[in-house]
Parts: sequence; structure tokens; C-alpha cells
Amino acid sequence: MSSFPSTRSARTCECCELRSLRMFCNLNAEARSNFESIGEQTDLPKGATLFHENGLSNGVFVICTGQVKLSCTSRDGKTLILKIAMPGDVLGLGAVISGSRYEVTAETIQPAQIKNIGRDDFLAFIQNHGEASLHAAKALSEEYKAAFFDARRLALSGSAAGRLAAVLLEWARAASCGKPEMHFTMALTHEELANLVGSSRETITRLLSRFKRDKLIQIRGSRILILSPEKLERLAA
Repeated sequence: MSSFPSTRSARTCECCELRSLRMFCNLNAEARSNFESIGEQTDLPKGATLFHENGLSNGVFVICTGQVKLSCTSRDGKTLILKIAMPGDVLGLGAVISGSRYEVTAETIQPAQIKNIGRDDFLAFIQNHGEASLHAAKALSEEYKAAFFDARRLALSGSAAGRLAAVLLEWARAASCGKPEMHFTMALTHEELANLVGSSRETITRLLSRFKRDKLIQIRGSRILILSPEKLERLAA
């Protein structure tokens, strides 16, 4: 298990309003009861590390609330942000199932509630519940597709504006959970956002100002509201 300080939380899957929208959290009553009986739910501050790249895979982490930054580091020390994981995402799943090491470093970028399940308990759980095994397979499939689309976005999008538009839309859709109003809290700095979309901090700052000026988005503090998803879609295409 990770060494971060633990604060137990009373939140359960049964009372979570997002449960029906999350692939792994939405289980039948028996499986859900078993799921809630294993692992530990903790409230973590911003900047807590769940696991490190190349660390032993000793458990999976389900994000209940908050956001988690996934990154990797090159031999020369350069850090690349790969993804911002959202509530409902299961981190470390592939490494735990395959018995390999964690491929990335996972760090909270805002206060988060995390359910940490040890490797043995998790493997026993999916072995005992066919529905959970199917959900795990679907989650791995979603990870593969997300990695493919992220690579395609970086490799094929001809402009930084297009890549930024795609990221903003992705986060807004994930945060809105199907609701008409699309908004989210921007937990990354401009430097980190530039790292994610393969650009420079100056370019990201300029593009966000342009998007705001063109009424594509509204920015209030760290909150970003998508005003024109259709125009952002065209930029991202």
C-alpha cells in the first residue's frame, strides 16, 4: 500500500450520485457490497503521490472525487504529463493484473477521495465476481483507446489550438457527467497544460485568452465554462 497519510471516509458507492455513470463502480448489489468491504477510502490533499513510475504494483486506486495527474519521466529528467484522471477512473489496473510495475506516476492535483485496494484483495474480488471481471476488462479497453486517441491528437493535430480545444472538451464532458452545462475546474498550471498538449506556456496563455475573447470559453478563477462546444469541436477536428 502507498505511504501517504490516511483519513478514512464514510462515503459509499451506494450513496454516490455518479455511480450509475462509472463503469467499474456500477455493480450489482452483491458485488458492490463485497467491493465496499475491501480496501480503504482516504481523503488526500493536493500533491499526494499514489504510486511512482516503476514502483511495485501493490494495489489499484479508484478515484471517487478530485483529479489525479499521470506522468512519466525520461532519462534526462524531463517529465511528460500523459493524462488527468477523473472520478470513476481506476488507476494501476493494468499493472496489477499483469503483475508488472506501475508505468506512470500518479499525483493528486486537487484534494481527492481515493479508494485503495490491495493487489491480492482486488484479484480475488474480480475472480469471484464475473461482472467485476467484465468491468475490469472494459476499463483496460478504455485505457487503450484513450492512449490511442491521445497519441493521435498529439501526432496528427496540426495546431496547438486544436490540441488545446480537444483537451478542454474532454475534461468538460467528463466533469459534466451528461449534464447540459459543461464546466470544470482547471487544476493544472499553464506550464503543465502546455506539457500535456505539446506546446509552450506562452502559447497556452495566448490561446486561452483568444478562446475567451472569441467567446468559446468563460474563465472565472480556476473554473472554465465551455460556451461553444461546436466551435471547439471544429478546432479539434
